[in-house]
Amino acid sequence: MKTGQFVIIGLGRFGSSLAKELIELGYEVLGIDKDEEIVQDLSPLLTHTVVAESTDEDVLRSLGVRNFDCGVVAIGDDIQASIMTAILLKDLGVKTVVAKALNELHGRVLEKIGVDRIVYPERDMGIRVAHQLVSPNLLDYIELSKDYTIAELAVPRCLNGKTLQDLNPRARFGCSIVAINTPKGVIIAPSATDVLAEKDVMVIIGTNQQIEHFEAAVIR
Repeated sequence: MKTGQFVIIGLGRFGSSLAKELIELGYEVLGIDKDEEIVQDLSPLLTHTVVAESTDEDVLRSLGVRNFDCGVVAIGDDIQASIMTAILLKDLGVKTVVAKALNELHGRVLEKIGVDRIVYPERDMGIRVAHQLVSPNLLDYIELSKDYTIAELAVPRCLNGKTLQDLNPRARFGCSIVAINTPKGVIIAPSATDVLAEKDVMVIIGTNQQIEHFEAAVIR
């Protein structure tokens, strides 16, 4: 078991998926939800589960949430409960508070009360799927900031046998290939002489425009 403890409040689709993935990665997870049936279903999978009302400060204090490294507010459809829970986690001293936002306004409120990271699962997934639909070679897409994106592109047949020096993406397009995922393993910070093979995966960092130019010019 890795060090690091997470408390996840709200065990709907997003919260339960997150909790199970963290368990798979070797972390300890306390799952909290007010729905007894959901808690019972997840009880065998998580480190601990509790049926509780997350807007009750005494309940959260009694569960020792302040001792957790990260608290995730994943409440699905009750904005007031989400905001109140996030405030309580901050007040109780949880080191890092992450919250799911249902919309931009909800996100702005969470930002105002000091939530450390705000996630928009539906919006972000929509963006990723849109990019994947219009770019068949795009396997994944993550917006790192307003300026930079990291994308995974499958190496097409036309690039089979090419070296990174042949492509020269940094000089030609301004983006960089920071890793190549091959059947033999991942090459981190590949050199100019590394050779691409069909169906390898290139991990590229750059602006949206740079990556689009690279794809349009190189991948046919």
